[in-house]
Amino acid sequence: MREPGSLRGRLLWNLGTLLTVLMLASGLSAYWNGREAADIAYDRTLLASARTIAAGLSERDGLLSADVPYLALDPFAYDSAGHIYYQVIDIDKKLISGYENLPGPPPGTLRTDDYPALASFYNARYQGQNVRVVSLLKAVVEPGMNGMAEVRVAETDEAREAMARSLMADTLLRLGMLGLGALVLVWFTVSAALRPLERLRGAVEDRAPDDLRPLPEVEVQRELLPLVQALNHFTERLRRQFERQAQFIADAAHELRTPLAALKARLELGLRAPEPQVWRDTLNAAGQSTDRLTHLANQLLSLARVENGARAIAEGGAQRLDLTALARELGMAMAPLAHARGVSLALEADEPVWLLGEPTLLNELLSNLVDNALAHTRANVILRVKAPGVLEVEDDGPGIPLEERERVFERFYRRNQYSAGTGLGLAIVGEICTAHLARISLHDGEAGGLKVRVSFPPR
Repeated sequence: MREPGSLRGRLLWNLGTLLTVLMLASGLSAYWNGREAADIAYDRTLLASARTIAAGLSERDGLLSADVPYLALDPFAYDSAGHIYYQVIDIDKKLISGYENLPGPPPGTLRTDDYPALASFYNARYQGQNVRVVSLLKAVVEPGMNGMAEVRVAETDEAREAMARSLMADTLLRLGMLGLGALVLVWFTVSAALRPLERLRGAVEDRAPDDLRPLPEVEVQRELLPLVQALNHFTERLRRQFERQAQFIADAAHELRTPLAALKARLELGLRAPEPQVWRDTLNAAGQSTDRLTHLANQLLSLARVENGARAIAEGGAQRLDLTALARELGMAMAPLAHARGVSLALEADEPVWLLGEPTLLNELLSNLVDNALAHTRANVILRVKAPGVLEVEDDGPGIPLEERERVFERFYRRNQYSAGTGLGLAIVGEICTAHLARISLHDGEAGGLKVRVSFPPR
């Protein structure tokens, strides 16, 4: 995976690229605007020269004569770096003065509307150079001579190009200085903006591995404040998770230590007895204790599976499941156990009930609820599934007093400290409900026992 670049470098590169494009676009725009302004300015002078030459036309001995004053071409001598060419054509289309082969207007060239004159402006090539030409028609009304003479004045475009390039260079220079200043400003601005992050990084690196206190309140930009708050929120959740794990390990160690110590003491006493019957009784009691320890270990493993399943649900790993089908399968699996205890296990479900969940966790939830009901009922356990997503397990046992109904979901809580239960069954059910965003509640059953209701969110 390609390593991400520096934030400063990326900003400077993006800004530099944008400024370069803007400079190129502005430079081209300045060039064309400068060329247009140069054409307007120099076209006016070009027309003035043509008018001056046209004013010097006169009839001599029945022929048209052109008196071209020096002033007609003089303005170009001071502000033009190029060359000037002119041509005077009489009413019979004959050259009477000026340069030969000066190109005339191309077909379809329109007369200009910018000046009150019969003039046309056009671009052409003359003597291997680009030239700008004005063609001015001059009416000649003399005795024995009547028609339109034409005066052409051409100028090479060095001056126009120089003016356009000058404007472009000036624009690029100004934009370049502005862009360089912007890049420097961005560099210092980003550096200043990253200083709080550097302080946060240093504060995190200097911490001990088990230090999960919130990050220090440093002055950060408004856009970075949600990041700091999110990190503090994540750290707080991580700290609570570690505390829960530590408490769970401590409780599990306590719950395992007592039966293991009792089992060891019973075996030691049995080994000291000389009678074989005492040995047999000791082994039977040890087997029962081992069964209880195995059940406790399985319950602890179930809690670990609940945490993994909750993580899978949070990461989008939930599946679309039929709660009715799950309840039917579990009821059939536990029917032999209910029959062996002399208990009736019934399922009430009329239609499929679909929800999003993790199948292993839901099976664990059903198994714990039914197993708990079978352990405390007198004769009947009812498993109900109702739309849109309600699961009920009801028994006719002694029930749970109101003041204890909240505590039964705590880990290792047992109403009777001498009971064979682990105190984890309803705690596991509560964790699974939390992972599925479901709500669990305890109610009085219709036959006087306990009714556990789990309401899943609508999907």
